[in-house]
Amino acid sequence: MITALLLSVTILQASVPFMVELPRGEVRPLYLTKDSPLTQVAPFRLDTTPVTNRQFSDFVRQHSHWQSKQAPALFVEAQYLSHWPDNGPAPEQQAQPVTYVSWFAASAYCQAQGKRLPTVSEWEYVAQASELAANGSKEPGYTQRILSWYARPATDALTRVGQGPANYWQVYDMHGLVWEWTQDFNTALVTGESRGDSALDQGLFCGSGAAGSADPSDYAAFMRFGFRSSLKAPYTLGNLGFRCAQDIAPVSSSGGTQ
Repeated sequence: MITALLLSVTILQASVPFMVELPRGEVRPLYLTKDSPLTQVAPFRLDTTPVTNRQFSDFVRQHSHWQSKQAPALFVEAQYLSHWPDNGPAPEQQAQPVTYVSWFAASAYCQAQGKRLPTVSEWEYVAQASELAANGSKEPGYTQRILSWYARPATDALTRVGQGPANYWQVYDMHGLVWEWTQDFNTALVTGESRGDSALDQGLFCGSGAAGSADPSDYAAFMRFGFRSSLKAPYTLGNLGFRCAQDIAPVSSSGGTQ
């Protein structure tokens, strides 16, 4: 009986991502100057690893309209979950991050867990951490390590989630495994000042585009924003996965949650 209990706990842990609670913070939008206001990030929770094939297959079994042959063409491209055999992910795929999922499918998964996709600001806030600091962007070699991964062929085989070192917040795989969907990926070029949005440099993929960023040396962040701006919600790519976030209910003056 004890063996069965331990086995059920192991299965549960493998099926449900752990979450960490992130404190209030701030992050600088890419296309603002060093004197511009930082974007404030409210406290929130984030999955410690990307969602795996096993976790997503559990979801589609329970929500059959998101199975590969059932999902509406309006919400997914033809290659949606095309890397799975007909009966679901192969054994060696179980612990790998799920890919070939659209923004719509990723968002539906998170909602089914009582969660949501992280915003760009939340994702960047966590991603700027190194193993030792909440903001490791100034550490020697920090940006180069990330760029080295971006330079790898997209056809490289994926490893299991959580195999590399955790960052300062004990979150894994923010870099080095897959690109990730964010809730507001399609607002990557919006400054928040509607009068200025029409004047944004649309030559995003030219090297000169980085010259207007807050930190031109941070080409890794520049590439992420460029990648996000190229996406459309139904896209399903072999190197694009996701993880979920969750709001933290504010504490009332009486000590309870509101």
